[in-house]
Amino acid sequence: MTDPTAQNETLSAVHAQNEQPTIMPISKRRRNVLLGSLGAGYMSLFMTYAGLVAVLLPQQLRLLDPANAVNNLALVTSISAFATIFVQPIVGALSDRTRTKFGRRAPWLLLGGIGGGLCTIAIQFAQSLFWIAFAWVCIQVLLNAFQGPLSAIISDRVESKDRGLASGLTGAGMSVGGTVGVIVAGQLLSQIGVAYTFFGALVIVVCILFVIVNPGRPNQGEPVDKINWLQFFKSFIVDPRKHPDFGWAFLGRFFMILGYQAITNYQLYIITDYIGADDKTAGNVVSILSLIQLVTVTASTVIAGRLSDKFNRRKIFVGVASLFIGGFILIPLLWPTIPGMYVYSAMLGLGYGTYTSVDMAMMVDVLPSGEDAAKDLGVLNIASNIPQMLTPLFAAGLLSLFAGNYQVLFIYSAASVVFSAIFVLPIKSVK
Repeated sequence: MTDPTAQNETLSAVHAQNEQPTIMPISKRRRNVLLGSLGAGYMSLFMTYAGLVAVLLPQQLRLLDPANAVNNLALVTSISAFATIFVQPIVGALSDRTRTKFGRRAPWLLLGGIGGGLCTIAIQFAQSLFWIAFAWVCIQVLLNAFQGPLSAIISDRVESKDRGLASGLTGAGMSVGGTVGVIVAGQLLSQIGVAYTFFGALVIVVCILFVIVNPGRPNQGEPVDKINWLQFFKSFIVDPRKHPDFGWAFLGRFFMILGYQAITNYQLYIITDYIGADDKTAGNVVSILSLIQLVTVTASTVIAGRLSDKFNRRKIFVGVASLFIGGFILIPLLWPTIPGMYVYSAMLGLGYGTYTSVDMAMMVDVLPSGEDAAKDLGVLNIASNIPQMLTPLFAAGLLSLFAGNYQVLFIYSAASVVFSAIFVLPIKSVK
């Protein structure tokens, strides 16, 4: 699973393309159905992403081997993060060239949604680390294969005048889905098989309904351009010497995710092993933390974004938010209790909501070229994807080196986030 910020960048990449295909006008009713379906699709997808990665997978690995759960989680999530770095752009390129009577997106939506849902249901039966890792990689690859074409639906079928509304609905689906997914998974923590079955069935049903309710236009007769794979992958290289602001922004995002994800990925273990809560209590706490953070992230996102536009300032918001996040991460270090975790979640949500809303605007401002906005934003996605691959390894290594002392994880995370603020300072093209 990629960070939600990265997913918003993927959507922005779709919207930023200057050369858009001709879009056939549709009735207001059909438009509303399509937009509602997109919101529901993203909500179900992010419910599954969040519920699995934050709660169910860590719990399954802890039940399998309590003594090595931290290292096993690092191994499994790192492998899957590596496996999915280029899934969305590759599937996107293939779906662009797919020709069927159901259109170019439907086959990939069905493959990713149904396949990912079945693998989600199947992972509950995995009885060894190898099969859990295998199933998890399949889940991540297939769900990403579903998400890529789903993002492209906006470019394919939504007129320019409605894309702001489409972005709002998909963004809301991500935020609400992520929160609801963690809440549901937390409440079903003691019934992990039921939870996996619920999320898997949800993705399958929503995927099939989306394709049925929003049928694609037949395109069998359209010409197909061949893919130059060498040029495709070379297009992800941006020279930081020619575009230094882009390079600084990349590094700032890289270190933010490198630190922030260290705490997010190990939240369940922090509550059980560091705070000392039992499984039932931990499930409830995880649900409450997610709900608290949804409220504060939503509020700060709206407020910070508007203030940034009003004062035409980006760097100050991103830099200060990074420093605040670094400070807020230390709250559980000084106050290792459940109430401390609640305060931590609220304050972290305020900081991260401010960061994500303004950082995205800053990223767009430093793009090397408007003509290649989609590709360049895809490169910035890598600044989120690679840290998600490295963070579990770093976190597991630190916990192993310091005998499972989670205090070192908070210190590492805070230092990395604060370090990310340093890279904002050299950016010259943005105030």
